[in-house]
Amino acid sequence: MAEPMTVEVVSPERVLYSGEATMVITRTLGGEFGGGGEVAFQAGHMPFLGALSDNHTRVFLTDGTVQDIAVHGGFVEVSENKVTILSDAAELSVEIDVTRAQSAKERAEERLRHEHDAEAVAALSRAHARLHATGTPLG
Repeated sequence: MAEPMTVEVVSPERVLYSGEATMVITRTLGGEFGGGGEVAFQAGHMPFLGALSDNHTRVFLTDGTVQDIAVHGGFVEVSENKVTILSDAAELSVEIDVTRAQSAKERAEERLRHEHDAEAVAALSRAHARLHATGTPLG
């Protein structure tokens, strides 16, 4: 079994997860050196600070289960065997209304068929994060 580390996932409203985990997978935005994309952290990871995109974050718990979380922006910091995600907003997958997320996705896609709208792009990104976190196909 992988060595555990401390993980906290926090939104302005509450702490979504606080405890030990063996790995965290999340998605960062591109930065000065390009890139961004999916990143995984395990115990002993070098210090890291990154801005988060809307994404499906997975926290692999020490009991072998996975905590799926839709994270909507924020930051991830890794320091001294601890991963901290400070999100702008976040939702546990079990709390996501899949029907509502699917409707939001469809509305955003319809808006984008007619014109490029930054609000619609953001809404679509949030809907994708929610649906990914619940395991719902995007098709």
